[in-house]
Amino acid sequence: MISEKNTTLLIKNIGQLVTMAGPVPRLDDAMNNLGLIENGGVAIAGSEILAVGKSDEIEGRAILAEGCTVIDVDGAVVMPGLIDPHTHPVFSMTRQNEFEMRTLGKTYMEIAEAGGGIRASVRDLRESPTDLLIDRTLKRLDRLLQHGVTTCEAKSGYGLSTESELRQLEIISDLDEKHPIDLIPTFLGAHEVPDEYRSNRNEYVELVINEMIPAVTERKLAQFSDIFCEEGVFDIEQSRKIQQAAKDSGLKLKFHADELKSTGGAELAASMGAVSADHLVYTSDTGISAMANSGTVAVLLPGTTFALRGNQYAPARKMIERGVTVALSTDCNPGSSCTESTSLIISLAALQMRLTAAEAISAVTVNAACAIDQGGKIGQLGQGLPADLTIWDMADYRELPYHYGVNLVTGVIKKGKVVIGTV
Repeated sequence: MISEKNTTLLIKNIGQLVTMAGPVPRLDDAMNNLGLIENGGVAIAGSEILAVGKSDEIEGRAILAEGCTVIDVDGAVVMPGLIDPHTHPVFSMTRQNEFEMRTLGKTYMEIAEAGGGIRASVRDLRESPTDLLIDRTLKRLDRLLQHGVTTCEAKSGYGLSTESELRQLEIISDLDEKHPIDLIPTFLGAHEVPDEYRSNRNEYVELVINEMIPAVTERKLAQFSDIFCEEGVFDIEQSRKIQQAAKDSGLKLKFHADELKSTGGAELAASMGAVSADHLVYTSDTGISAMANSGTVAVLLPGTTFALRGNQYAPARKMIERGVTVALSTDCNPGSSCTESTSLIISLAALQMRLTAAEAISAVTVNAACAIDQGGKIGQLGQGLPADLTIWDMADYRELPYHYGVNLVTGVIKKGKVVIGTV
């Protein structure tokens, strides 16, 4: 007998069961340890896992509840629900015009300086009805779910006024209740300086500190505070000032750092005890060492480099070799990475940053959980853990990056319920 609890969902005949059992986070060579069980099975009761193991053992020991659902996956791969630790999902207007401008040679910063980029999304969001924002965000969440994502960090940052930032975070809170994906809210009021403060940036910094952060924390609308620490956006001292205020208010910290140049963003994130520093394309050796020492997770976003036509990707191999916790994310957003496909991100990580398939899977499960301060709670399959699983139409997990540009997810189970696929 597995447990006194009766099994409500049994998954059997799993060709490769990726449990991710083992150390949290996965560092260096341990990233290749998937906790793999050949011919596996999973027993689930309600929203939690009762047991994982060999299929025949699980099937023989499980006590099936009346009406128990049994899924025979016929040799498919099963792994934990994927975790996307860096997204900007709440927006209305898409920016395909800017995408085409980049194909014709314009750079991200040239477009932004001309009034496009983040500020274009801000102008649109401020005028967009809430119902429209909810409807379009739901469609993005549906696509993320279809690609195997069961937990997702979600940022504000397209409001850049107290009212509009709160509205974005309230939408995230509302959709967390309505949608199967668990949403982890992040305040990103320091995403850019809006049009009305371009001639007085420090006044906007004070607005973020003295009005936005208190309003967000009073309403308990965010778990994290993020900032775009970059030349031409928020410099090191402005970033330190804003993030210290956020930290003092009880928010955990994230940083957009060293995306376009090496500015010391990774070092600042590590020194402030940030949970993660993200992008990190141009991070220095000093920044890499600082993150390894602080435990700050490096969230790498190869889709952004790809979509911006960049020639340099984040130094993932160097980070892994130096003991940094490495995670991957889509950076789903309207400007620089308009994708909901974690599978594509895994392929880019393999091809452009030389991650093995196992390392990439570690980066979107157990290490991605650490990037949202949920390490050991999600991103693994084991007794007592949430029953968040994905079923893949492949016989070998290494097909995931290899078969690029194709969604191989055939089933998604969230908290013990089948939310994608049919039984």
